[in-house]
Amino acid sequence: MLSRVADRIFWMSRQMERAENMARILGVTSNLVLFGTKDAQQQKNLLAPLSITETDEAFFASHKKLTLPALLDFMALDEKNPSSIYSCLKWARENGHAVRWQITSEMWETLNATWLELKGFKRKDIIGADATRFFDWVKDRSHLFRGVTYGTIVRGEAFNFSRLGTFLERADNTARILDVKYHILLPRVEDVGGALDYYQWAALLRSVSAFETYRTLYRDQIFPIKVAELLLLERRMPRSLAASFDQVTEALSRIEGQNDQAAKRLASELHARLTHADIEEIFQGGLHEYLESCLDDIGELGSRIQRAYLGTI
Repeated sequence: MLSRVADRIFWMSRQMERAENMARILGVTSNLVLFGTKDAQQQKNLLAPLSITETDEAFFASHKKLTLPALLDFMALDEKNPSSIYSCLKWARENGHAVRWQITSEMWETLNATWLELKGFKRKDIIGADATRFFDWVKDRSHLFRGVTYGTIVRGEAFNFSRLGTFLERADNTARILDVKYHILLPRVEDVGGALDYYQWAALLRSVSAFETYRTLYRDQIFPIKVAELLLLERRMPRSLAASFDQVTEALSRIEGQNDQAAKRLASELHARLTHADIEEIFQGGLHEYLESCLDDIGELGSRIQRAYLGTI
């Protein structure tokens, strides 16, 4: 497969996953703001999506005040924001269109229909009372695309690069969400264990569709260390880092490249680290520091994949 074709497929799937992740983050942020916390905490909740996507400077360059409508407009609809839902769905479609002969007709039709339906939404609905319906629609379209891809595409290099893009993006997002909650949204000492603390951890779990899974596996009240264990190390949780890197390393093992040893070695190191990690030791060493290290390595892995297979740095 040509590197430019692999690049299109990799980013097509990664952008669909990113659009879904953004919808999850914005949906939870909306709920946290509507929960009615104090102004200082409200600002932290509103700042979290910008911190997760590292777009705070871009936001404040074009907006004077951080409000929920302004945040939703920037993160959902801003064409100049590469992390916005609009941009992700637009470029997923563009990438899919460029490699139509390498993907199935069902995949292309799903991408194209998603783009056309997006243009049918009214701005006032997306940043207003109907925002939840829009976020649910984005998640449904991402689920549909991923299901259609898995169910129709031949198990070859296109499939492998699609899986690689999806799960690398998922691992990165899960680590960012957990780090922001623990490091930025951590309430005051007197709030720990209270209603606000519980609601924020529950919201985090819901943002990655893990609330019911937590209840099923732990049958206990929500504790930060158990949430971290679920999202980092629990392979039965589909959006955990461990489960994501199972898929990343599996996809890489099926891809043959001439200069891909560095990428495969780093992926294997990350996979082994998540396989043999102990959550108590992670907390003793600092969860934030552990997540920062993971995010740095995920970013470096993405760069090595670009150099090894996709023809860019």
